Amino acid sequence: MDKVKELDSGFSHGLTIAERKNIVINGVKKIESFDNEEFLMETTLGYLAIKGAELEIIKLDTYQGNVSIKGRIDSLMYLDNNGKKEKESSLINKLFK
Repeated sequence: MDKVKELDSGFSHGLTIAERKNIVINGVKKIESFDNEEFLMETTLGYLAIKGAELEIIKLDTYQGNVSIKGRIDSLMYLDNNGKKEKESSLINKLFK
């Protein structure tokens, strides 16, 4: 387990966008969900949502935490780590009330 923690903390986070058609993201811990219009991924600096059209993964390197995506990129938005957990817990609370 210590090695996993060392690996996670060693990732640096960065984004490179070329001509609004290609994006390379470093420091990705995991991809939560994706389709051709939206990607949600956990990075070393929080959750990142990417929205656009005809989005697809070109390269995925889970060992180094690198992801390359192509398609039309319309928006990038960082989400608060706690915001995601609060949203999940409020949904669960609503279901069991």
